[in-house]
Order: sequence, then C-alpha cells, then structure tokens
Amino acid sequence: MQISERRRKHWQANLSATAALLAIWFFVTFGVGYFARDLDFSFFGWPFSFWVAAQGAPVVYFLIIWFYCLYMRRLDQRYGVREGDEE
Repeated sequence: MQISERRRKHWQANLSATAALLAIWFFVTFGVGYFARDLDFSFFGWPFSFWVAAQGAPVVYFLIIWFYCLYMRRLDQRYGVREGDEE
C-alpha cells in the first residue's frame, strides 16, 4: 500500500511536533527536577523547586496537551486529513 505524499508530510509534521513536545516534557520532568536544589530562591513566598514540582509542572503538562490538540487540528485542516480517512 502506497502512502500519498500528502499523508507522508502530515505524518512527518506530526512526528516533529511530538518530538519537540516530548523534549519539553522531559526537560520539565527530569531537568528541572534534577537541578531543583540549585534553584534555591523564593517564588511567590515558596521555594522555587517546590513551586515547580507542585504547580509549574502540571501547568506545563496541560499547556503541552492544549498546544498539541490545537496544532493537530490545524495540521489536519492544512493537509485535508480527517479522522477515519483511509486510502
């Protein structure tokens, strides 16, 4: 089964966006957490490392999901791909 050029470009853009968002997720989850002790300053009255773990990370995760949904909707429209379409 041959994949059309349009679907290949759509899939390539999807993989690129997914890789970028996973890199952001990895950095927020492990990078900031790993260096949390070095981030020793007060942020809204709390230690910054605590704020990142308790408030910042879940907000970033929500933004990642929101951005992915918005991006994929626009990408699907650009390439004329709908759910359930098969060649």
